[in-house]
Amino acid sequence: METLECIKTRRSVRKYLDKPVEWDKITKILDAGRLAPSAGNLQNWKFIVTRKDNIKTKLAEASFQQKWMEEADVHITIVAEPEKASQFYGTRGERLYTIQNCAAAIQNMLLAANDQGLGSCWVGAFDEDLVRRALKLPEHVSPQAIITIGYADEKAEMPIKKRIEHVVYIDKWWGRGITERTRGYTSDMIKETIKNTKKALGRVKKRLLKY
Repeated sequence: METLECIKTRRSVRKYLDKPVEWDKITKILDAGRLAPSAGNLQNWKFIVTRKDNIKTKLAEASFQQKWMEEADVHITIVAEPEKASQFYGTRGERLYTIQNCAAAIQNMLLAANDQGLGSCWVGAFDEDLVRRALKLPEHVSPQAIITIGYADEKAEMPIKKRIEHVVYIDKWWGRGITERTRGYTSDMIKETIKNTKKALGRVKKRLLKY
């Protein structure tokens, strides 16, 4: 899959088929995470792969009872090693660079999953202590996220995204000019945004009519 197409078509999937994911695909996803950039090339992360139902249940419960997580064939928990970053970069390394490193690895894995025809979801809402117990984590590491992976049983719609001129400044805060520099590209984005907005409003209307 072409890179930008992979980025545009990635979705957060919360419904999965009862179909196992091939280990070859899981390995490619993990390798994509391994190849992510990190501050000072510290690579201060570890990836824990979970397929056992009893542990997936514990992770779903730790994630504030998000039971849908149990449907996914695979959970990958991204665990940080903050002390490694602290040794070189102090508090900033521990509290910021570590999170950024893991986030880069997570996004790589999400895209690798999509590239192989798999659904995935980045879960960041969980009780850290419960995740520690479920995975028997030592005190010096910190769970950053859980990625659910499996064959999707839903076609998630593209959520409404802000237009490029609403999120990009030129040279300074509030520096304008992106519309003129990307006239054709922005025009296409406006058309796509209008289409997606209409779809979203249609879904809202259907939900309101139920009540």
